[in-house]
Amino acid sequence: MRVVSLVPSLTEAVAVSAPGVLVGATEWCSHPADLDVARVGGTKNPDVAAITALRPDLVLANEEENRAPDLAALRAAGLDVLVTEIRTLDQGLRELERVLAACGAPRRPRWLEEAEAAWAGVTPLEPRPDGRPLAALVPIWRRPWMVLGRDTFAGDLLARLGVRNLYEGHPERYPRIPLDELRATAPDLVVLPDEPYRFTPDDGPEAFPGTAAALVDGRLLTWYGPSLAEAPKALSRALRAARR
Repeated sequence: MRVVSLVPSLTEAVAVSAPGVLVGATEWCSHPADLDVARVGGTKNPDVAAITALRPDLVLANEEENRAPDLAALRAAGLDVLVTEIRTLDQGLRELERVLAACGAPRRPRWLEEAEAAWAGVTPLEPRPDGRPLAALVPIWRRPWMVLGRDTFAGDLLARLGVRNLYEGHPERYPRIPLDELRATAPDLVVLPDEPYRFTPDDGPEAFPGTAAALVDGRLLTWYGPSLAEAPKALSRALRAARR
């Protein structure tokens, strides 16, 4: 079996669950750290010729991370492309099962069972005094400011942790919102991941003076793979620390 992955999360999941089947991955596929495969461009600009030259039995993609024209070009080259759709934790777990089975994983990996158990046992944060979940802004970019909107995997994870995304009802999934409007929502919390934009203690929190800011590992918030097993505990710890 020869597999090329165009999705960092899936690259990690396959690499640790079906060793030896990956022959290609994107430049953004940073886990596992010792991954030694051919690099085939980025998630948004994969090198179709390089992928084809690797003669993969299967190419792994995602409807959000990869562009439809690139996937069409791969199919036109005669390649089998498996496209995932992952917007909730439950959907993510199902899609991971499908991907690993398609890649010939010999057994259900332990990390997947650990991830299911970790999220099943999660304890949400204490709600607001009125009983409602904590309301949060979740920026993913600045210049211009962009935030999580509707139907996002990260938004579903936060909801399970007791945090409501203030823009969960927005018609767009990643809307651009002026900073003044973001501040006017008066969030209980602003959640700042370190990817895709690398928010840091000195770059992000200062835009929301007086608001608790939780700096979180973007991989734990947005990746679907082995990191899901550690994500609930680590994210809960970061969110609670910001509220102290």
